[in-house]
Amino acid sequence: MLRTLNLGKDLEKAVSSGHPWVYRDSLPRHSATTGEWLRVEAGKASAYGLYDEEGAIAVRIFSSEGLPDKRWFAERVEEALELRSDLIGSGTDAYRLVYGEGDGLPGVVVDRYGRYAVAKAYSPGVRSILSPIVKALASAIDLRGVSERSAAGLEPLYGQLPPPELTVEENGLRLLANLYEGQKTGLFLDQRDNRATVRGFAGGRSVLNLFSYNGGFSVSALAGGATSVVSVDMSEPALEDARRTVRLNGFDQARHETVTADVFEYLASGSTDRYGLVVCDPPSLAHAKRSRHAALRAYRKLNRGAFSRVEPGGLLATSSCTAQVSPEEFRRVVAEAAAEAGLRAQIVHEAGQPLDHPVPAHFPEGRYLKFLVLRVLEPA
Repeated sequence: MLRTLNLGKDLEKAVSSGHPWVYRDSLPRHSATTGEWLRVEAGKASAYGLYDEEGAIAVRIFSSEGLPDKRWFAERVEEALELRSDLIGSGTDAYRLVYGEGDGLPGVVVDRYGRYAVAKAYSPGVRSILSPIVKALASAIDLRGVSERSAAGLEPLYGQLPPPELTVEENGLRLLANLYEGQKTGLFLDQRDNRATVRGFAGGRSVLNLFSYNGGFSVSALAGGATSVVSVDMSEPALEDARRTVRLNGFDQARHETVTADVFEYLASGSTDRYGLVVCDPPSLAHAKRSRHAALRAYRKLNRGAFSRVEPGGLLATSSCTAQVSPEEFRRVVAEAAAEAGLRAQIVHEAGQPLDHPVPAHFPEGRYLKFLVLRVLEPA
């Protein structure tokens, strides 16, 4: 028999709106176990979700209508694929097929890399739903294989394991994807549209790419006509992939330089080199709410250093993927960084996640990616 937990009337609005998370401190005493389906009640509202014994999120909510079955999962996958239909044939074959909470399947992401896909479960409790999701995907699109990415590596869920390295296409550019050891599931797919934006701004400019990883922004800048690009990252293997990606796309290697360095130390080195466009795309600087203030300080310091590397009239493209930092807070710390650098800055472009990372209207927490392009001017 399905276990029911009463959350109390205070959470009625959250449950009735479809918010996908129930935090652990909101639960009454119970004996539920990881992976167990529960019915939760709050006032007149009720919903169905999966329980996890560890982590701040105790229950991930899937439906208010009834317990999800095979058909229900197939319908969610069909909705997700319909949203992404515009990407098919667009010169892009690497994108997110399923975006967890954004597609009504909390705790699960599935990314497509050509004819292969990689799934990731963000809690032990949701691993049980990988099978119906993968079966629905495999029946809907032509894939050679779907694998689960975990700390242990890749485990096949359907068909073949992918090769150690794939070449995929993004907006007509070729990128190297290591699905076994690369960041996220292989590439940072959420920056696809923002890389295209940098491509549009790069023409005739010298470019500094900070936290370059395997060179996605670098090759986009070269494709946009950048006169030169310097890629900075502390990972030499990632920089080697960046060099290979430049060669793969046929660009003059003399226009691309790599620097192996910690970006904070690199910016503090006292160099007077200036660039027409600086790209700053750091990893998440906080993984919990208690680290939020430290992250804000780090973003202010980082962007202050980045501003100092932009030539007058040039551009800073700066990003934050830290979910605990809101768009408003990110704009504020970037403005503070410009003031501390003694510069004026105008926001000329603002964006977030691409369409394959949708944000439910009732779940603003799903908007984690912030991206600003600022024109940098000397004091008036």
